[in-house]
Amino acid sequence: MEARDLRVRLGGTPVLDGVDLTVTAGEWVAAIGPNGAGKSTLLRAVGGLLPATGTLDLFGTPIARLGRRDRARLVATVVQSPVVPAGMAVADYVLLGRTPYIAPLGRESAADLAVVGDVLDRLDLTGFAHRQLSTLSGGERQRVLLARALAQHAPLLLLDEPTSALDIGHQQEVLELVDELRSDRGLTVLATMHDLSVAGEYADRLLMLADGRAVADGTPAEVLTEENLARYYRARVRVLAGEHGPLVVPVRDRSVPGDPDHREERPLRVVEHGEPAVRQVGRSD
Repeated sequence: MEARDLRVRLGGTPVLDGVDLTVTAGEWVAAIGPNGAGKSTLLRAVGGLLPATGTLDLFGTPIARLGRRDRARLVATVVQSPVVPAGMAVADYVLLGRTPYIAPLGRESAADLAVVGDVLDRLDLTGFAHRQLSTLSGGERQRVLLARALAQHAPLLLLDEPTSALDIGHQQEVLELVDELRSDRGLTVLATMHDLSVAGEYADRLLMLADGRAVADGTPAEVLTEENLARYYRARVRVLAGEHGPLVVPVRDRSVPGDPDHREERPLRVVEHGEPAVRQVGRSD
């Protein structure tokens, strides 16, 4: 995927402002940045879900030349808040991922059903196959959304906060599965992630956005610096060396109220006759 001077305006407001990005085959790139930086907009533009200006090529072809079916065979997208048909069962929803391979007015093949079964099994969803999506928890639903995308067998996977509703165990399972598919199928991944330590652990490269612009692009060690996080996130952190990437650890401001070393002494107020006998105390009490 290659984007040059990518721009998106929503309601007349620039949300993405001249972003350049190249993602090579088999690479995992994570877009990070504070809230409102333009991360989700970038993914939606790359997936063809939002109109954008600039140039955007997918596997060497301008996205404007790709029909919906052709684009769906190349790109699978997991958005944060998809529209889910009411009353749909999990297996039927995941089967929608095979739509680009089923002829109009045709029916799914045994091979399509086998793909769905395999994906449900790998995401620990086989027991939910006949459940309606509306009855699932947030984490279960998130895995179903990913399952549909994986069933597309598209070489480019776009993930918008893929583990935001998952517990830590399922987070690891999902991310390890995506990484395994990257090795097995040469899958290319572009994801937005809020957890910076997780982004640094799994991504080959990070693109940091702020106010719709790219402000840093490089390896996790190059991008996840205390200076960058202080400047663009306004965060006090320590960046530690991890086994696979930097670990970002928040550091408390020792001068704020609530800190054990902070003492905000307040004078004792004399209780007048007739007032409730409530003793006003300072923090040290």
